[in-house]
Amino acid sequence: MADSFPGGHSHIFLGEGHEQSERRTWLVIWLCGAMMVAEIVGGLLFGSIALVADGLHMSTHAGALLLAALAYTYARKRAGDPNFTFGTGKFGDLAGFTSAIVLAMIALLIAYESVSRLFAPVAIHFAEAIPIACLGLAVNIASAWLLSSGGHHGHSHGHAHAGHDHHHDKAYGISPDAGSGQQDYPVVFEEHEHAHGSAARDNNMRAAVVHVMADAAVSVLVITGLVLARAFGWLWMDPLAGIIGAAVIASWSYGLIRDTGAILLDMNPDRSMAERMRAMIESDGDRLTDLHLWRLGPGHLGAILSVATERQRGPEYYQSLLHRFRSLSHVTVQVQHR
Repeated sequence: MADSFPGGHSHIFLGEGHEQSERRTWLVIWLCGAMMVAEIVGGLLFGSIALVADGLHMSTHAGALLLAALAYTYARKRAGDPNFTFGTGKFGDLAGFTSAIVLAMIALLIAYESVSRLFAPVAIHFAEAIPIACLGLAVNIASAWLLSSGGHHGHSHGHAHAGHDHHHDKAYGISPDAGSGQQDYPVVFEEHEHAHGSAARDNNMRAAVVHVMADAAVSVLVITGLVLARAFGWLWMDPLAGIIGAAVIASWSYGLIRDTGAILLDMNPDRSMAERMRAMIESDGDRLTDLHLWRLGPGHLGAILSVATERQRGPEYYQSLLHRFRSLSHVTVQVQHR
């Protein structure tokens, strides 16, 4: 016998503050777009190829942020579309994965260009390059502040089982000693458990922040390299700064690819939660024969479990036990009577 949480439930598994994150991302895109236009137009008017190059670089930055913003917008507008069996919460992870691939390509490009300049140095126009790098750093700092100003804390406080009344101090189940008659009895829990770490993280916003932070880190390294090269004639410092920057970006890209790829492939997002669920169900003799736990969206987990029992218990009993796991937003229980 199998059942999901009764009473009807929502399949909207978007992260906390989704619309606020969407607005902030669009705001940063406008900021980067204005900076891009100003640099390209200014470079063409004043004959500065360095300014034009930085403007084109800013366009790739804005393009990555545009991907994040479109993912937010599409996920919100299609959240109620029944064609998405488990909602649109993973659009952010898909966008984050794509952004991570773009970051990896940028790291390779920077590394290639930097190594080339080590063996074939080019003349550096310090009077133009240093102010442009400083201006780019300022824009990146402003962008990072705007993106991270939402005050998210990594917990999901949305309703875990949509369509139900939530009891913050106790849940109700079927009496384990009930025969043909079923009685409600209270099961007291001291606290609710939430998704932590990768299970609760908004990878779309994370990817956007990584883009601007990577750009800021490269700007700092470039400024340092340019200042040292100008002061001491160490022209090799500029490409060395580029190589270090490429390594930092590649590391951040790898972390994003690893985490978002695991979500897109429905890997278990919280092994410790799975073990606690197993321990709770098997605490009085029942046996958990199968458990699938995966992420539906930031702070939202789905679970399908099969329980073998010798007692007269239905799915409702095990659903009541799992109420303490507030991040379980979609649960299906199958009961096998032995």
